[in-house]
Formats: sequence, structure tokens, C-alpha cells
Amino acid sequence: MDIVAVYGSPRREGNTATLLKKAVAGARDAGAGVDEIVLRDCRISPCLEIYGCKKNGECVISDDFQQVRDRILSARGLMIATPIFFYTVSAHVKMLMDRCQSLWVKKYWIDEVAYGTWTPVRKGLVISVGATRGKKLFDGMLLSMQYFFDVFDMSVWDTLLYRQLDLADDVLKHPAYLEEAFEKGRAFGRAVMDDR
Repeated sequence: MDIVAVYGSPRREGNTATLLKKAVAGARDAGAGVDEIVLRDCRISPCLEIYGCKKNGECVISDDFQQVRDRILSARGLMIATPIFFYTVSAHVKMLMDRCQSLWVKKYWIDEVAYGTWTPVRKGLVISVGATRGKKLFDGMLLSMQYFFDVFDMSVWDTLLYRQLDLADDVLKHPAYLEEAFEKGRAFGRAVMDDR
């Protein structure tokens, strides 16, 4: 697949899922292949910080993490959508991020890559929704995403960030947001395919 789309909300039909579906439709409209992953359907343990990964960079906890990680690594682009909880990502996304500590260990401890010397080989599109008007509502999430993307040699290509969406169907009151997500997904699909 050209792109992996990761649904990070605990709600299957919530605002972030609806926006990501639109972005996926846009990417497919551009001709990109998209593999969709719903994290709430995956069995992923939190990181237990036992550092079994220090041997070869492989997480020693065996669950769905490995196949999710491999699907992301096999793609040129990642779309990831998360609602905001306490000014950061959802628990589903955080568990995936924390398990990617094994990739950080591989990159920076085992392979001894000098920080900041790698060249991005993948692109990421971040979609996030929060209920409040907070000025710094997305700051923590975006910083987490930046370092999460780092372990995949990925840069943040663009973001779609929306405030004051809380109830499951709130985004449907904003057709402009849905159109923007479709168009951004289409542009992302083209950008990823241009890198082939």
C-alpha cells in the first residue's frame, strides 16, 4: 500500500474517524492505495519497559503491535487520526506510540544513528479533534507525533486540527471540514505517489 490510515479514536463513528474516512477517500481518488487500521480492534499491550528490545530492536511482547508496525513501515505515507484527551493523543494511539520505543532503541541505541542526521523517507498527515477552544489544545499531541514519526523516518507533511467538536456527529455540522479533509487526503495521496 502507498498509505496506511490509522484510526485512533475509541469511537468507531466519531468525528476523527469521519474526517479520516474523508481523507482516505481523497487519497484513493488520487489513485493511492490505502490500508486502514482501527486501533480499537487491535490487541496492543502498553509498553512494559522491560527493554527486551535492547538485544535487536524487536519488542518482546507478542501481540498485534508487530503487524501494525510492519504495515506502517511498508507504506510511504501514514494518515493518523486521534481525538484529544487531556491535551494529548487517545490511549489507543499512546499505546502504539509507546510500543514504538523498540524502534527508537533500534535506531538510536543499536544502529547509533546521530539524532537529526536522518533523511525522511515517509510522510505523515495528522488529523485531530478537540472539544475546547484552548489555545494550546494541540501542542502536546503535535509534539508527541513529531517524535513518534521520527522512529519511522517520517516527517509531518501536514495537519488538520479542529476545535469545538465533541459529540460523535458534531463534524457533520461542518461540511467545509469534511471537504477540506477530502481535498487534503487527495493532495497527500498525490504527494506520497510522487515519492515512488
